[in-house]
Amino acid sequence: MKARVRKLVTALGETFWIVPGSMVLAGILLALSLVSLDRSGIVPPALLQSAWLYNGGGTGARTLLGAVASSTIGVAGTVFSITIAALSLAAGQMGPRLLRNFTKDRVNQITLGSFLGTFSYALMVLRSVRTQNEGEFVPHVSMSVGILLAFVCVGMLVFFVNHMAGRINVDTVIELVSQDVTATLQRLATEEPGASLPSSEMWRSARPVSDPRRGYLQHLDEEGLADWAAAHGTRIRLLARPGDYVFPGAPIALAMPLIEGTDAAIRDATALGPQRVSAADLEFAVRQLVEVAVRALSPGINDPHTAMSVLERLGAALCELVPRHLPSGVSVREGRAVLLVPRVDYDGLTDTMFHMIRQNADGSAAILIRILEVLTAVVSCEAQPRRVAALQRHADLVLSDGERSIETPSDLLDLRMRHRRFAAMRSGGPAACVDRLDF
Repeated sequence: MKARVRKLVTALGETFWIVPGSMVLAGILLALSLVSLDRSGIVPPALLQSAWLYNGGGTGARTLLGAVASSTIGVAGTVFSITIAALSLAAGQMGPRLLRNFTKDRVNQITLGSFLGTFSYALMVLRSVRTQNEGEFVPHVSMSVGILLAFVCVGMLVFFVNHMAGRINVDTVIELVSQDVTATLQRLATEEPGASLPSSEMWRSARPVSDPRRGYLQHLDEEGLADWAAAHGTRIRLLARPGDYVFPGAPIALAMPLIEGTDAAIRDATALGPQRVSAADLEFAVRQLVEVAVRALSPGINDPHTAMSVLERLGAALCELVPRHLPSGVSVREGRAVLLVPRVDYDGLTDTMFHMIRQNADGSAAILIRILEVLTAVVSCEAQPRRVAALQRHADLVLSDGERSIETPSDLLDLRMRHRRFAAMRSGGPAACVDRLDF
């Protein structure tokens, strides 16, 4: 149940219409409240005649409110058009999976909501205005607030144009996605290493648990499922992790022993959806960055500098991971492992980061050299042997690809020098690199 609640909260947080819809409702309620205040007569007459409040007649009030309503709804259409144009540009150059970074942008939502809310406010106040022939009633306070909201909309339009000009910048998009990677790492990684993985032999007699649903595993209530398994004396090993696609009828878990209600408990603890989300899926956040780099390396775009920017953010994420540990996925209750969830390990994380970029940088000495420089920076602060071995594997793959695809001797020499620098950094640290004259 918690997984479904988290899915609902995440979906609402990324839905574009929630904030504009709320601001429209707020505009309607504000108009009704202020009109009631004007009708109540509690506003002092001296204040009504002051320069701070609207003190015109009914005809002027209707004209003014009509102008505010027509202009705000017209500019709202312009704001929507600008947003669509930015989305099209982002989809074409940086990938359609990055559209969520624009749709969940609060500035876009608040700007559109400001114009729609002001439009709704003006309409609701306009319906209460009466001219002299109709028994004159002019809501002075409501009119003054309407004028103020119109000026607020002018300011929001200027701010929105400046904001969108910055958001469609590829470096800004890369930084925003890298922040998602960092946030996901900080949320999932732990200060202390997790429980060790139990032997695979213990699952020899486990029974499979199938799932009739389909979709990506978006959220998992790991604590709740572990508590259920401990309370019912069973062990569960999930075969899918957050971000994996669950196929209908395929096994989703192993249980030992398999007791009644295991399939229902797993369904209650998992939430599936039609697309991947980054809340608990580290690989998805990384792949968004990698997709920007891969598109930048395509012949149609051919922008190696963007790919280099992505590589720098990936290296920074690995450096931030140095003092932390990726979760093991083992949940222990009373000294007994009751739940095992597959998790991304360091090898898998670095594979996701570097494999596709290296494969699409075939023959590009600049990108291959930058990969080695990033790996050198990471290995300079990494001390865990298994992680260093993973970095060494990627450095060797880069050198192998370069020796196969780079034809210019000087470029190949530069690549080999960067590889030797990586090896020196791994074995002797920064001092060993400084002492090497060929660096």
